[in-house]
Amino acid sequence: MFEVHDMPAQLDQDLIELMGKVETATVGHFRHAGFIDNRIGAILGDCRVAGTAVTIRLPHADSTALHYLTRLVRPGDFVVVERCGDLRHACWGGVVTHAMALAGIAGAVIDGPATDLSEIRKVRLPVWCRGPSPITTKILGLAGAINVPVTVGDQVVMPGDAIIADESGVIAISPEDAEVVARRAIAMQEGEIVLLERLRKGESLPDISGATRMVEEKRKGA
Repeated sequence: MFEVHDMPAQLDQDLIELMGKVETATVGHFRHAGFIDNRIGAILGDCRVAGTAVTIRLPHADSTALHYLTRLVRPGDFVVVERCGDLRHACWGGVVTHAMALAGIAGAVIDGPATDLSEIRKVRLPVWCRGPSPITTKILGLAGAINVPVTVGDQVVMPGDAIIADESGVIAISPEDAEVVARRAIAMQEGEIVLLERLRKGESLPDISGATRMVEEKRKGA
């Protein structure tokens, strides 16, 4: 049986542009929730994207629903694929990459392997996955669910969540929290520019961060 729900409301374009300035590792300095398992890595190592989560659950070797999804996705969507624990079959390859790229998606994260990695790199579609596999899914016509809550990399992702993804990983944030998180991260990144300038002028990193004071106050024998 196939379960297909309405496409989620897309995030405002101004918010997407704001999120696109955020490094996931900066968010990791002040937030612990929302991060997808870091064993799911980027195929392209030099991109940062943001988009609206469109979710899909694929049962094992059947990718019929993923093919169907290529006719629904919109520019700016970020496809989030639950694989129901299947680490053997690659649901995403060259043909799906081309179809999704032509539809204008921002990127995709797959809790499983992909195939045709060189084709993905050639198309320059940002994709995160658990590595390569030569064994692919099939069009079996059995089951799948589109725009339902999914679990990807031990993280629950809801349709319409805000997604930020870069070389360090992928994070899902509720739409209500996205702007606050993005602005806090950007402020921290701007502060880092100032910190680096202080280092270039000769200041010590532990003096700036406070590590020197903390260690010396509690150093054994002091």
